[in-house]
Amino acid sequence: MPLPAVHERTVLTPTQPAQLPAVQSVQLPDGRIVTGYALTPTQPPAAPATQPVPAWAKTAALLAPTVGTGIGAAGIGLSYAAPGLIAMSHALWSAAALIVAAVIAIPVVLRTARRSLTGETGTRTTTHITQNITSTGLFGRANGTINNR
Repeated sequence: MPLPAVHERTVLTPTQPAQLPAVQSVQLPDGRIVTGYALTPTQPPAAPATQPVPAWAKTAALLAPTVGTGIGAAGIGLSYAAPGLIAMSHALWSAAALIVAAVIAIPVVLRTARRSLTGETGTRTTTHITQNITSTGLFGRANGTINNR
């Protein structure tokens, strides 16, 4: 059975919806009203409280240019002193070599001079040393003799 045709014209007017959480109606510039879920604005994070600059950091910041200038001046001074430092290091190495040569050469020269003065030929006899020690008792006085042959 067919339904009767309704020729009444009903005009629908937009109404505000009941207060649902996060639902909002907005009228657009062309006159339409749009209803939808509204985004809740988020609060920006609170800015952290500013901390005062520690005293050691201020001191280090004030000393940094001074230390840098001192290091730069030392570098310039070393660049001017480099030839002299190189010469001094060569002189120190020469002095060390002279001392080592003297420590080795002086005994050799003395031994050679003594042999030439005493007439030694280089062959020596071996010296034997014997030692005899005797004591009486645990805490007795020790007596000994040393014989060189």
